[in-house]
Parts: sequence; C-alpha cells; structure tokens
Amino acid sequence: MPLSLETKKAVVAEVHEVAKTAHSAVAAEYIGLTVAQMTNLRVQARNSGVYVRVVRNTLARRALEDTGFACMQEKLQGPLVLAFSKEEPGAAARVIKSFSKDNDKLVVKLVSVEGKLLEPTALDMLASLPTRDEAIAQLMSVLIAPVSKFVRTLAEPHARLVRTLGAIRDQKQAA
Repeated sequence: MPLSLETKKAVVAEVHEVAKTAHSAVAAEYIGLTVAQMTNLRVQARNSGVYVRVVRNTLARRALEDTGFACMQEKLQGPLVLAFSKEEPGAAARVIKSFSKDNDKLVVKLVSVEGKLLEPTALDMLASLPTRDEAIAQLMSVLIAPVSKFVRTLAEPHARLVRTLGAIRDQKQAA
C-alpha cells in the first residue's frame, strides 16, 4: 500500500531527528524473518534504548541527509532495517549481534559510527564497547588504584612490625 506524501514526510522527519542525535547506526537485511521475529527484535531494541525502523531506502536517504550517517546513503540497497543507538555507541550493535546469533537471516550490511562508515565485520568490535556504567567503573578503578597502592605502602611497615612481634611471641610460647 503506497504511503501518502504527508506520511512519507513524517517518516523522514522522525528518522532524521533520531539520526541527528544517535551515536551509531546499523543497517541489516531482514529477508526471511517472520513478523514474530521482527517484533522480538523491536522489543529487544526498545529495552536497550535502540531505535529500530524499517524504512524505504529512498526515504532513508533523505532522512540521513545532513546527519552524521550521510555516509550510509549510497549503500542503502535492498530491504533493510535501520537501528540507531540513542544512548550508547554500542547498543545497536549489541542488539543486532545478539539477535543475529539466533536468527541467521538477519545479515548486517552497514555499520556507521560518528559519521564514519565501517565494514560489517566491525559490528563485533562495536558491540564489545563497554556501556556507560562499565566505562565509568573502569575509569574509577584506574583512578583509585594509585591511592589504594599508596595506602598499602604506608601500612606495610606497621604490618611487618606486627607480624614480627607475632613471630617472636610464637617462638617464646613454643620454648
């Protein structure tokens, strides 16, 4: 069923707004997936903060103009589902990767991060990026490591004295 001009404009505007603020995008071919499987993909994406939309390629090209994902325009071919990471750069890649493990008919065609078009094999690298919370935890552990080592160094002479006195006490009790 053909879309009306107003509907097309609304779809282009919606995808354009999402693409302007998104961190990364993944385009995957979905030929052979059932409606239930696509619904499952959408649910997983919604739970992960990922915007997923099936859009005609002509409309997608217009929507991606003047965004960081304009590099994807020329390669949009065939029936594709677009997934945009709204919160974390690796979120869309994680959703698509986990979904494609169970559904081999979902084939990644394009991956783009911050205006750069990457090979489809870069999906694994993008999916392995830490989440925001994980990155903060890693940063905090790096920041606290020198302080904790300094405290251990300061406490070591006292601990060594206590161990020495304990060894002397044990020797005297044994004798």
